[in-house]
Amino acid sequence: MNTIEHEVDVLVIGGGTAGPMAAVKAKQANPASRVLLLEKANVKRSGAISMGMDGLNNAVIPGHATPEQYVREITAANDGIVNQKTVMAYAQNSFAMIEELDRWGVKFEKDETGDFAVKKVHHMGSYVLPMPEGHDIKKVLYRQLKKTRVEITNRLVATRLIVGTDGRIAGTFAFDCRTGDFHVVRAKAVVLATGAAGRLGLPASGYLFGTYENPTNAGDGYSMAFHAGAELSGIECFQINPLIKDYNGPACAYVTGPFGGYTTNSKGERFIECDYWSGQMMLEFQRELAGGNGPVFLKLDHLAEETISTIETILHTNERPSRGRFHAGRGTDYRERMVEMHISEIGLCSGHSASGVWVDEHAATTVPGLFAAGDLACVPHNYMLGAFVYGKFAGESAARHAGDHAHAPVDDAQIATERQRVWAPLLRTAGLPPAQVEYKLRRMVNDYLQPPKVTRKMEIGLERFEAIRHDLDQLHANNPHELMRAMEVHAIRDCAEMAARASLFRTESRWGLYHERVDFPERNDADWMVHVQTHKNERGDMYCFKRALEPAVIAMADAEKTAYQQLRIPPQPHTASLPA
Repeated sequence: MNTIEHEVDVLVIGGGTAGPMAAVKAKQANPASRVLLLEKANVKRSGAISMGMDGLNNAVIPGHATPEQYVREITAANDGIVNQKTVMAYAQNSFAMIEELDRWGVKFEKDETGDFAVKKVHHMGSYVLPMPEGHDIKKVLYRQLKKTRVEITNRLVATRLIVGTDGRIAGTFAFDCRTGDFHVVRAKAVVLATGAAGRLGLPASGYLFGTYENPTNAGDGYSMAFHAGAELSGIECFQINPLIKDYNGPACAYVTGPFGGYTTNSKGERFIECDYWSGQMMLEFQRELAGGNGPVFLKLDHLAEETISTIETILHTNERPSRGRFHAGRGTDYRERMVEMHISEIGLCSGHSASGVWVDEHAATTVPGLFAAGDLACVPHNYMLGAFVYGKFAGESAARHAGDHAHAPVDDAQIATERQRVWAPLLRTAGLPPAQVEYKLRRMVNDYLQPPKVTRKMEIGLERFEAIRHDLDQLHANNPHELMRAMEVHAIRDCAEMAARASLFRTESRWGLYHERVDFPERNDADWMVHVQTHKNERGDMYCFKRALEPAVIAMADAEKTAYQQLRIPPQPHTASLPA
């Protein structure tokens, strides 16, 4: 195995959604610079949108919504814990990004006049833009990467960021998951775009890769940012989603809502007025699921044949095309039966929730030279379009930083230490298989962190996660591909500890099911209308602290602030039918 060194101006880690956009925009900002996109799979078919996407969840399009309305919506949906400047920056740039993607060849649904066909799903505004042919989106991105001459490396797994002796980010360490070669990639600026921490909780199926989120997104970027000294925010605000029972994908009441589909209890009664994903929505879902009215279902059987055929085309050809085959195997026909739903395992994700690496409205983290975008970066409820917008911000910001700075000086001892850590599982002749350690770790995440959260259980969880730290020193990899799995276990363990510590720190309940604490059942705005930040302190320990909210950009009325607490539809009285 060899050690290979590279030197570039801008390094982008992650080739899914935000990463390609960041790389393209960095290269466009300075065509003479060297921009490298590093991906552990293959950029042509990687990330959460590897098989496409069926729509934009948060399109702010003139005539349908304003940036100010969108900021109010997301502030309410996230119980007030947002940096409104970052949400506003997204909202103000949303439409321009849609227009650019449209020019690139991404196909959005349009009406008979040629305007974007926006649908309403959110509690207050209209922001959903379907993409019936969204399966081509990765091809569109790849064409732009080649057009702008971005350099691409596939099969390189980033492990830790390089921190310069002056505190600036200086690049990344990585290894080739086919050869085992160790790579030192020096860069003037780095963009982290590695997606959610999707392999945190264990799915009900027990399959390690049967997760709601893309399972290749193991929380690598969360771990790398933490060890580089960056602040992470909202880690206690878990991601939990409604999904099809026994299938690792959303039931898509969200997608079918504009066509007339909706979530019901076992009696076929609608119990929430809005299928937009929020913590409060998931709390109502969980209550119905666990109560006498469960299970919960997606109801489509009342719709017309033409409508159901349109829904099938969208859901069975984009994002998760195995969905149709799964339903066929179960004997579920949308025309005849409701689709049984369940609750996903827990994860960390800013795109669907609010847990990620802290960034400002320019995608800058708290470490000089490090930028972040996509599901990794803490801009709540950002989704795919937010990944594109903040990918643009990150790429342009990184290009400016690289233009203003030389490479940061690096202590060679840092290189030797990381190379030894990475190669250790390959050099051991025996030890623990990564899959076994991962299963043990994630089962404990379910046992001790799954909401509703209990203080003593989370404390025990921390003890278990600390014990697993010792297991990491015994991991054995038979080949470089298995080495990738071993390094991912390191990241998953870091994310588990962060989730436990941040959840223990916020002594209140907030965000519905995402942070429901049995010991502290009430929301406490007096003490906890703040961000909870997690970082590595001077001693190298994981530490949580409060960060005050930035001044509000958009003032909100009290009725707006509590809108998402009013989702439940009161039970309707059943009247006996009178005899004829």
